[in-house]
Amino acid sequence: MLYTYKECQERWGSDYQIKKQIIECKLFQIEKGIYSDTPDVSTLAVISAKYPKAIFTMDSAFYYHGLTDVIPDEYHIATEKHSINLGDHRICQYYINSEILNIGVISMTRRDASFKIYDRERMLIELLRYKNKLPFDYYKEILRNYRDRIYQLDIERIQEYAATFPKSKMISEALDAEVF
Repeated sequence: MLYTYKECQERWGSDYQIKKQIIECKLFQIEKGIYSDTPDVSTLAVISAKYPKAIFTMDSAFYYHGLTDVIPDEYHIATEKHSINLGDHRICQYYINSEILNIGVISMTRRDASFKIYDRERMLIELLRYKNKLPFDYYKEILRNYRDRIYQLDIERIQEYAATFPKSKMISEALDAEVF
């Protein structure tokens, strides 16, 4: 299990006791401010513990939803538009308006990590919004996988999401032309 420094202080009471746990190999410092009771922790678990308000999006979300087999080089996360730059070389950060930030957020668990991620319906909207910024072959692969799973998607939810986003008319037209 992962612990933040604050959680360690609450559990063991002092820096001395935390260091004692580390010396006795009952606690391991994974990186600054992140501790674990096991020495082997996935990077995904560390990122999700270190940035609990972040939402996994784009390449990471497409991969975790099984829409592509391309493993992203970085973890793609969305944060509120006015949040600070996280400055983590492992992360590609997207700044999203607060009105649409939490639309379609679900919880997902992989191995030792629990994290927030956008659902497949929201990611279809994001795919269409960022179409021109993605490599063409990558875009087509994900779109083909969406078409193969069209009956597993909640079409009403997709249309609701599309109506709340800026440029909703363009998104709706792209949905009709390329997906449905």
